[in-house]
Amino acid sequence: METNSPHPARRGLPGPQGRPPGGLPGGLPGHPRRDWWSDSTERVRLPAPEHAGAPVQPIRIRPARRRRVLDALLLVLAALVVAGVLLLLSASLGPSALLLCGFLALVPLGICLLGLRWIDRWDPEPRSALLFAFLWGAGASVVVTLALGSYVVQLLGSALTTAPPELLGPVLQAPLVEEFAKGLGVLILVYTRRSHFDGPVDGIVYAGTVAAGFAFTENILYFGAAVLEPGAAGSLVGVFILRGLFSPFAHVMFTAVLGFALGAALVRGGGNLRILRAFVLGLLPAIGGHMLWNGGTLVLFDDFFLFYLVVQVPLFGAAVLAVVLLRASERRLTEARLADYARTGWFTAGEVRMLATAPGRAQALAWARRAGAEEDMREFIRTGTRIAHTRQRMLSGRRDADYAAVERELLEQAELRRAGIIRRAS
Repeated sequence: METNSPHPARRGLPGPQGRPPGGLPGGLPGHPRRDWWSDSTERVRLPAPEHAGAPVQPIRIRPARRRRVLDALLLVLAALVVAGVLLLLSASLGPSALLLCGFLALVPLGICLLGLRWIDRWDPEPRSALLFAFLWGAGASVVVTLALGSYVVQLLGSALTTAPPELLGPVLQAPLVEEFAKGLGVLILVYTRRSHFDGPVDGIVYAGTVAAGFAFTENILYFGAAVLEPGAAGSLVGVFILRGLFSPFAHVMFTAVLGFALGAALVRGGGNLRILRAFVLGLLPAIGGHMLWNGGTLVLFDDFFLFYLVVQVPLFGAAVLAVVLLRASERRLTEARLADYARTGWFTAGEVRMLATAPGRAQALAWARRAGAEEDMREFIRTGTRIAHTRQRMLSGRRDADYAAVERELLEQAELRRAGIIRRAS
């Protein structure tokens, strides 16, 4: 058992050979590298609480009843809007065509959701919040787009009298209205689920989920239009390949930039002015990327596949690289914040390594699976990640919740999970 913490009595979790997974020689790691969260960390000098030794009665923190009612109401309203949109689609396409197009639209939706799940694996967001994000994208953002679209086209036509008609709709109006409509859903989540926004990665996940919902409904519309054309089979196959297989992440990439901007603003102690400024600044590149995507073959290239290889593939590669770097930074944040608690006896150095690295987590889960404690280990890992992000919120001076009380509850939960793992393993 490891005892290299300030509190020698602390029992660390054993690894596969009876030692904590990935033990750290020479104590806890340093973190000289600067990350997106580093500047906000320096705002509040707040040492981690000392571990008193004896367990305390856990505090059960629950959202205020008014907040729970608001979240439930938003979910119900968003679901009703989606139901209304599906009824309209059924009336215009017919039930059989809607089922066919909806089934095909599940393919790009599944690809997007798998990618977002990969991004969100380190610190998963609440399912209810992700469900609202998807429902907003699939329903409310479509309604807002349809309601504002014709007015924006008229305004653009009056302001840009020499612009060709084929540019006004897809290249100018659609990016403006669609990104604004999707962005409203992300903004609602900022104000209703602020305590779950820990940084740019969370913003990308929420914004990407909204965009995936919007793309799902839009794909049904495009597939439905292809079904109604002469030679429907060939037309539908072509549209499905281009939209469903070649570019399933298009909408996700656009709106993710807005989510990144809002997440970064919240990390820096975002007040209303900072949040609204980030919303506007995030919309600009989202709209610009959408315009480039829609107008590439009309303005820049005559050949779609050349445009796809020269512009779209590099943009997708850059987006994946950015996400990988952000996830690495999130891992370093977890390690840095849990190290604060290890210095005061809540975790061992080996446990910090186990909780804050992908190899450490994989090794711990494999050992716990053999010991019959897999579920407790998964909860121990989730709780450790939540503790790290809660401490980061406290250090950055955020006051949108009682994080000191949340910290106490999470630390006690970690104690109980650790005890359960050791009991089962013994």
